[in-house]
Amino acid sequence: MQRFVDKVVIVTGAGSGIGRATAIRFLNEGAKVTLVGRTKSKLDEVAKPYPADQVLIVEADVSKEFDIDDVVAKSVESFGRLDTLVNNAGVVAEGDVESLSTEDWRKVMATDLDGVFFASRAAIPHLKTSGGSIVNVSSVSGTGGDWGMAAYNAAKGGVTNLTRSMAMDHGKDGVRVNAVCPSFTVTGMTDDMVEDAKLVAKFNERFALEGPGKPEDVAAVIAFLASDDARFVTGVNLPVDGGMSASNGQPPQ
Repeated sequence: MQRFVDKVVIVTGAGSGIGRATAIRFLNEGAKVTLVGRTKSKLDEVAKPYPADQVLIVEADVSKEFDIDDVVAKSVESFGRLDTLVNNAGVVAEGDVESLSTEDWRKVMATDLDGVFFASRAAIPHLKTSGGSIVNVSSVSGTGGDWGMAAYNAAKGGVTNLTRSMAMDHGKDGVRVNAVCPSFTVTGMTDDMVEDAKLVAKFNERFALEGPGKPEDVAAVIAFLASDDARFVTGVNLPVDGGMSASNGQPPQ
C-alpha cells in the first residue's frame, strides 16, 4: 500500500520499539517522516535505507516544550506541511505512590503526558490546514490499573482522556485524534519481561491470541488510524492487546 505519498508525518520516540516500526511503516507507504528521539545513532539507523529527501532527523526531548516547538517548525520548514503526528515517546518507572520518588514521578509525567500536550499544541495549527490527524500511543495501562505502576498508569490515563478531549475540541477543525492502547509488546522497554517464561505464560492466559505482540502489530494500527480509511474515526482509544480487553477479568476455567 502507498497510502501516504505526499504526506508528512512526525514520529516521536522513533529510534526503537513501536516508534521505529511506525516510522518504517509510514516510510514504506510513501510518507516523508520526521524522526524524533534523544539518540541520533538510533535515528540514523532507521533512516539509512531511505532517500535523504524522505527523512528528517531531529534530536529532541519531548518533555521540553521548546524542543518540540522546534521539531514541528523544522518539519514544516523542510517538507512544507504536516499531516500526521504520532506521539509515541515514553518512559516507565515502577513503584506505588509510597515508594515512587518525586524525580521518577515527574520524569514519567513529563515525557508520557506533557510531551503529548506540547507536541499536539505545536502541531494542531498545521494539522488544521492539512486536515490531518494525531495518533497517540497510550496503553492498556491507560484504560485500567496495574500493580506497582502508579506513575505510568496516571500518565497513560491522562493520554487516554486527552485523546478524547482533543478529538472533541478539534474535530470541527478537520483534525482527527485517536490513540492505540497496546498491551505486552516486544520492545526494549520489555526485554526483562520477554525473558521471563513464567510471566509470558501468565500473559498468554489472558490473551485471546498468542502473545506478546510485536511493534509492527501496533504500527499497522497506527497507520490505519492516520489513513483516509479511518476518515470517520476520532476519539477512539483502540486496544492492540491480543484480545485481553475482551475478558471480564476472570481466570481461564
